[in-house]
Amino acid sequence: MVVPEPVPGGFPGAPPPLVGNALVDWITGSPWPGRTITSAIPPTYAHHATVVVPAEDGARTRADAALVGVLRALTRPRPWWLGYLDTGVADVVHPDAPRVAVYGWPYVLLDGGPEQALSARRNQDGTPWHSALPELVFPRDRSWLVATRWDDDWRCVGGPPALVDALLEHPDLRARAVLVDDDDTPPGHGQG
Repeated sequence: MVVPEPVPGGFPGAPPPLVGNALVDWITGSPWPGRTITSAIPPTYAHHATVVVPAEDGARTRADAALVGVLRALTRPRPWWLGYLDTGVADVVHPDAPRVAVYGWPYVLLDGGPEQALSARRNQDGTPWHSALPELVFPRDRSWLVATRWDDDWRCVGGPPALVDALLEHPDLRARAVLVDDDDTPPGHGQG
């Protein structure tokens, strides 16, 4: 019996996505175990950072908008891939969509962009320590990657120096640069 590979879904009106797990194999083939940034972000990126997900709902909304604004400003107009982690309690936006495995966990991978990243779900629809943003976001050209692991209240980011600099400078973001061998746990946060 042939079991088809999971394929990403799409937002209404979005072009059909590519078939297969090749969309995420470049992510899952590189991470190293442990608490370094490379457990979530391939070490091929020039710079890395962590961005704290605020605990308060209003601060989360502002931080989500700030992060997406920085990403949008530094990305040529093109679709993004949005990955919603299937925790069993979080809204995955399209519950009937097939899953792809990333970091050994099931994700619904949707073709979208900045607008969908900010509006597909609300803060209360995400995992309690995450926010409304997808747990995995990257553009088609893979020039950057944002990943929020299952039990962390921070995001891991890999990308060009200008991206990390913009994250560090944004007043609505608690970001810090990390090296590939650094523990990526932000000060004052527990390891998941």
